Amino acid sequence: MTLQKITPFLWYAKEAEEAAGFYTSIFPDSRIVRVTSLPSESPSGPPESVKVVDFVLFGQSFTAMTAGRLDPFNHAVSFVVNCDDQAEVDRYWNALLQGGAPEECGWLKDRYGLSWQIVPKVLLEMMSDSDRARAKRASDAMLKMVKIDIAALQAAYRGS
Repeated sequence: MTLQKITPFLWYAKEAEEAAGFYTSIFPDSRIVRVTSLPSESPSGPPESVKVVDFVLFGQSFTAMTAGRLDPFNHAVSFVVNCDDQAEVDRYWNALLQGGAPEECGWLKDRYGLSWQIVPKVLLEMMSDSDRARAKRASDAMLKMVKIDIAALQAAYRGS
């Protein structure tokens, strides 16, 4: 495995390997690369109790660690999944939502408390339109949604 310059690192109380398996089952070009146990005693527990999981999602490397409770995940960090169409929005939304909780504006918390944004690529295009009235209509529509509905966004954008 070639190390990236920057790799997202996620701290889980006890389910890093389970979470990595869940995520890699959802996204293509994804796999668990290795699971390594810390052979030393640490503040988190006895030897072999801390596990580091290296995994890949969509070709992007991630590391997760099981090391006991510390800080819970919160909205300050989330992962954005840029989707090509409604079928992709629906697929990733439904998969990540299993055991999790929906939130507004295309956000959800998965069963481990990690925040995800499931966003159609067309939304950014609409919101960055130089016609600010169209952009505002799309933005206003998005702010009323839980899971993003591309057809409803497009209708709002067009003013219909």
